[in-house]
Amino acid sequence: MAISTAVDVSAVARVVGIKTDFKDLRGGATVALPQRIAVIGQGSTAVTYSNDKRTVTSAVEAGQLYGTGSPVHLAVQQLLPTNGDGVGTIPVTVYPLSDAGSGVASTSDITPGGTPTESAAYTVRVGGVESAAFVIAKDAVVADITAAMTVAINSTLDMPVIATDSTTKVDMVAKWAGTSSNAMLVEVIGSVTAGVSFAITAPNGGLINPDVQPALDQFGGVWESMVLNCLELGDADALDTISTFGEGRWGPLTRKPFVSFVGSEIKSVAGVTAITDLRKTDRTNSVLIAPGSPNMAHVIAARQLARIALLANNNAPHDYGSQPADGLIPGDDSDQWSYIERDQAIKAGSSSTEVRDGVVTIGDVVTFYHPDSDPIPSYRYVVDIVKLQQVIFNLNLIFATTDWDGAPLIPDNQPTTNRSAKQPKAAVAAIASLIDNLGLEAVLSDPVTAKSTIQAEINSQNPKRLDITFTAAVSGNVNILSIDFNFGFYFGGAN
Repeated sequence: MAISTAVDVSAVARVVGIKTDFKDLRGGATVALPQRIAVIGQGSTAVTYSNDKRTVTSAVEAGQLYGTGSPVHLAVQQLLPTNGDGVGTIPVTVYPLSDAGSGVASTSDITPGGTPTESAAYTVRVGGVESAAFVIAKDAVVADITAAMTVAINSTLDMPVIATDSTTKVDMVAKWAGTSSNAMLVEVIGSVTAGVSFAITAPNGGLINPDVQPALDQFGGVWESMVLNCLELGDADALDTISTFGEGRWGPLTRKPFVSFVGSEIKSVAGVTAITDLRKTDRTNSVLIAPGSPNMAHVIAARQLARIALLANNNAPHDYGSQPADGLIPGDDSDQWSYIERDQAIKAGSSSTEVRDGVVTIGDVVTFYHPDSDPIPSYRYVVDIVKLQQVIFNLNLIFATTDWDGAPLIPDNQPTTNRSAKQPKAAVAAIASLIDNLGLEAVLSDPVTAKSTIQAEINSQNPKRLDITFTAAVSGNVNILSIDFNFGFYFGGAN
C-alpha cells in the first residue's frame, strides 16, 4: 500500500495534512516543441547597440535597437511584418553581431547622364528595397538629378545604404561592414524614353564578415530550434562554425538540435551547389534560395523561414512545399530552375523554389547533408529533423523529471509498496505510450513495430543506471505524386 507523504512519517501528534501537487493526466499525449527563431546578424555601423541577445516583438523595435536598413532589421521585417503575416507568437531572439574590427563596408555609385526630354518619375532600388519616388524635370542638369536621387534614397529608412551627393554622381555606402554587404543589386527604375541614362557601379569592396561564435555562445540552455544566418552562403567560416556548434547540440547531454538557414539569390544551380556539394555531412546548415531575385540573401531566407517555422510550430510533421513566400521579388523567368535542375540541386544539398503566378513558392527544404554512401540521406529534409525534435522533446518531458530522477530502481518482478519506485517495464510502458501518440500525430510510422523494439534493463555494472533502446520509423511526406493515366476511345454499339 502506498504511504501518503502529506505528513512526515515520523510525526505522532494528531493532525490532518493535505498536500497539493500537480499530476500530469495527459496519459502520454505528446506536446509539440514550441519553435523558436534565433536571428544572427549585424546592426547598422552607425548605431551603438548591445551584443547581448534580445527577444524582439516587431520590426520597428529591431530598427530602433539595431538601425533601420541593417540586416537584423530587414530580416525581422520579414519574420514580424506589420500586417501580421509572419511567425505570429513564435519568439524571435536577436543575437547581434558587431562589425569585424577590420571590416569594410561596400561602396557603389550611380552616375546620371544625358538630357531629360520630358519630366518623369523614378525610384532607386537597392537590394530589393525601393526608395521614395523622385522627379527629374525636363532639361534638368546632372546636379539636380543627383540631389533629388540622394534625398529619395536617404529619406527611405529601410534602405541598406547611405547616399552622398557628389554633384556628378551619387555615392553610396552599405550600412554594415563585411563581404555580405557586396551582394546588393542596385537599380534605377523609371522611364527609359526620357533621355536620361544611369551608369551603375555595383557594390564592391566589402571585406571581412564578423565571427558568429560569440552569438552562438549565448544560446546556453535555450532550445533555439531554427536559426537565421544573416551573413552569406559564401562565408565558409560562418558555415563551419555554425555546423560545429550544431553538431554539439545533437549531443545526448544537450539534446537541442537546430537547423540554420542562410539565403541566396544566386541564379545558377552550379553557383549554389558549388558550395553545398562540398559540405556533404553538414546536417545543420540549409540554404533557402530565390534565383535572380533582387532581394538580399537574409531577406530571402527570412521570408521563407516565416512560413517554415509557423508550419513546424503548428503541424510539425507537415512539409513546406507550395508555401508562398509572397513579398519576395522573383528573378526573371529565365533565372528559374527547371525540374531537372531542382532535382540536381536537392541531390547536391540545396533547397528549391518555384515562381507561381509571380509569387516565389517554397519547394523542397533540405540541409546540406548528402553523403555519397547514403542514397536516402537521413538528415536531408528539414521536416524530418523537426520530427526528430518532437521525439527528443517528448522523451525529455517524460524522463528529465523529478518523477524519474533519483527514483528507487528495482527489477520488474519485484513487488513494492514504494509508489516512487521505478522498474524497467515502467520505462517500456512510457515509451510505448509516447510512440502511440507520436503515431497519432503522424510524426512516426508503424507504431506497432516500433513498440516491439523497446528494451529496458538495469545495467549489469551500475545498479543506478537504466539502459533503454528503441527504434522507430519517422513518417514520410507527399513530395512526389506519380500518376499513370491510361485512356482509350469510346466506340458506340448496340444497347
